[in-house]
Amino acid sequence: MMKIEDRLWYVLHTRSRFESVVNEGLIKKRMDVFLPKILVRSKRRDRKKMIRVPLFPGYLFVKTDLNPIEHLEILKTIGAVRLIGSSDGPKPVSNEAVESLKIMVGTDETISTGPILKEGDRVMVIYGPFAGVTGNFVRYGNKGRVVVNIELLGQSAGVEVSEDDIEKLPDILL
Repeated sequence: MMKIEDRLWYVLHTRSRFESVVNEGLIKKRMDVFLPKILVRSKRRDRKKMIRVPLFPGYLFVKTDLNPIEHLEILKTIGAVRLIGSSDGPKPVSNEAVESLKIMVGTDETISTGPILKEGDRVMVIYGPFAGVTGNFVRYGNKGRVVVNIELLGQSAGVEVSEDDIEKLPDILL
C-alpha cells in the first residue's frame, strides 16, 4: 500500500466543456482534484459580465498513486478521457507547478494563457467580424492584437484582430 506522500499530480484530459463535470465526479469519489479557473469577460455579445472558465480548457489535475483500481475509477468518471503522458504511461506534474497554479488562480490578477504563436502558424479567426477566416500568424500587435495574413491569387491581405479571437489550427489539419 502506497503512502499519501507517494501520490503525485497528473493531468487529466476531459471531453470538451466537461471539466466541471469531471471535477465534481472525482470529488464525489473522494479524490484530490484541482480545476484551475480564471475570471474572464464573457465573449457573448449580449453580455458584459465576468465569468469563471477553466485556465486550461479540456484539462484538470488529479492526485493519485496510479494503483490500477484508482486509475480505472478516474477513467470511468463521466467526461474523463485519459491521463496525459507518453507510450510509457501517464507522466506526473511537479507539486511545485500545481501549487504555483493554485496561488495564481487564487488572486484576482489577470492571467494570460494560450499557445505562443510563431510567425507562419496557421490560425483561424473564431470571433468577431472576421470569424471563419484562416491565415498565417504574422506578429503580435499592440494591446492584445495580432496580425493575420491571408494569401490568395498571389496577393496577400493582412488583418489585425484581437488575440482572444483566434485559435491556432492543429498541425494535423494542415
